[in-house]
Amino acid sequence: MLTGGPLDVLTGDYLAELTMLILGRDRLKDPGLGYAKTFLRQLEDCLGLAHEKGVRIVTNAGGLHPAALADAVRELAAKAGVPVAVAHVEGDDLMPYEEGALTANAYLGGAGITACLRAGADVVVTGRVTDAALVSGPAAWWFDWAPDAYDRLAGAVVAGHVLECGTQATGGNYSFFTAHDVRRPGFPLAEVAEDGSAVITKHPGTGGAVTTGTVTAQLLYETQGPRYLGPDVTARLDTVRLDPDGPDRVRISGVLGEPPPPTLKVGVTRIGGWRNEVVFVLTGLDIEAKAALVREQLAGPLAGVESADWTLARTDHEDAATEETASALLRLVVRDPSPDRVGRALTSSAVELALGSYPGFHVTAPPGPAQPYGVFTSATIEATHVPHTATLPDGTRVALTPSPPGPTPAPQASDPIPAPPAFEARGSGGGAPDGSGAQPRDGDPGAQPPVTGRGGAGESPAGPATPAAPATPTGTGGPTTRAPLGALAGARSGDKGGDANIGVWVAGEAAWQWLRDTLTTDLLQALLPETAPLPVTRHELPNLRALNFTVPGLLGAGVASGHRFDPQAKALGEWLRARHLDIPTHLLPPPAPEGTRP
Repeated sequence: MLTGGPLDVLTGDYLAELTMLILGRDRLKDPGLGYAKTFLRQLEDCLGLAHEKGVRIVTNAGGLHPAALADAVRELAAKAGVPVAVAHVEGDDLMPYEEGALTANAYLGGAGITACLRAGADVVVTGRVTDAALVSGPAAWWFDWAPDAYDRLAGAVVAGHVLECGTQATGGNYSFFTAHDVRRPGFPLAEVAEDGSAVITKHPGTGGAVTTGTVTAQLLYETQGPRYLGPDVTARLDTVRLDPDGPDRVRISGVLGEPPPPTLKVGVTRIGGWRNEVVFVLTGLDIEAKAALVREQLAGPLAGVESADWTLARTDHEDAATEETASALLRLVVRDPSPDRVGRALTSSAVELALGSYPGFHVTAPPGPAQPYGVFTSATIEATHVPHTATLPDGTRVALTPSPPGPTPAPQASDPIPAPPAFEARGSGGGAPDGSGAQPRDGDPGAQPPVTGRGGAGESPAGPATPAAPATPTGTGGPTTRAPLGALAGARSGDKGGDANIGVWVAGEAAWQWLRDTLTTDLLQALLPETAPLPVTRHELPNLRALNFTVPGLLGAGVASGHRFDPQAKALGEWLRARHLDIPTHLLPPPAPEGTRP
């Protein structure tokens, strides 16, 4: 980023739920730690270059101990002979919080970053701020925005949300990745304007692509309802407009902002207990019977274990040409408050079945000891109770008093169900999205995206597993074809603590009308049976031609608990795209010629 083209501020996002747990364990071993050590190693290579080019560096790598990282940066700068002013932001750490908590951190906004930059800082280190604050804080400094410049701040928050996961905005993890060369995507950058609009682009000559599709995908990542609540502003995602602005350039405009909520999100991690696992390989015939035998043989050793989850993944193929493709995987995951009950003795008892169990018995790894697992939960706290503090380069400490809280947006008459009590886990929103159907402000543009169930609409997902010949018209005004949803729609999914979200979007108004009418919560739960028992909520974002589904509880206690095969729901959207349903034939792209790359 420093060598590829012009840059004013370089940001670095180092924190996630799992990271906070890891840093918490580091702090237990050494109270002087608790920050991302990788940042220092990277800074050795680029601090001098950043200073030479006049680029400010803003990072949340301070984690649980931003003051210690700021001191380490000063020490590094002194050794390198680079004269930089270093400041840091703190106050997010709420420990001691409650019994059993390993970490507890409020999600701060960008005001502390703004104060540090105004005081002349070249490097600003923070603890747990919202991811988007790394962009909105510098933007407020650059343009000298007032704290109540909500539309401008909202625009910067949206830009920050697009940038926060790096190359996810330039073709990484993108549903239509075969349309671009994404072998080495370049990092995105935002050209933020004084009115809060921004252009997302990348340095010339870097790989990947910036398109309305790649930006849409990232906008839908780890969000919930149309109102994206944060410590500085509530950004209205239903007002976001995306327009091409040239090659690898997408303009974000029209974002409306509302006052922030009076509370901040608090992310809490704790050690949840101990876990272990064994993966058995089942090859060839009688897969189900082999799995049943293992489960019966381990019933005794598993007696008394708090939790034992079995999963049979049928990765085997009939009449397979290789042994690996003839094999299925049977996974046992155990959890317990005691490491002894799920320790090496238990995994050894599984391996000791080797000469007296199913034919072809083997496992993927030798017996191992129990490992601690973490649990992430969210809470809220009054913003006025959090000592948001900027420590300036000269050591002056500045307390950042929150603005008078704005009223919580009132539920609208069109909102048929209340919001789930879920929070942004890694996204820029620092508070609990209200989940209600956001209505445009009087006289403002923007669609009306109510929380909808739309239960009952759409086709049944039952049917052949591969595209069939054109089907009989089913009320769509023309013939349909059995095809995967991904032939038409893109998706991006992610985690929010124990909850997951799936954003689905299409290009073109006709496809949007079909998607909005067809992909109901009922149909989603039929296509993804794992979501069926859960209270799925649907939001519409017509400006983006997108639907956003939240799935509370799918991920158990969050990524650190290893509750699920895909613990962060990263591939949940791709599973949805792979499911087949009846799609109007005229909406589908023409088949690719034989021998060409799709």
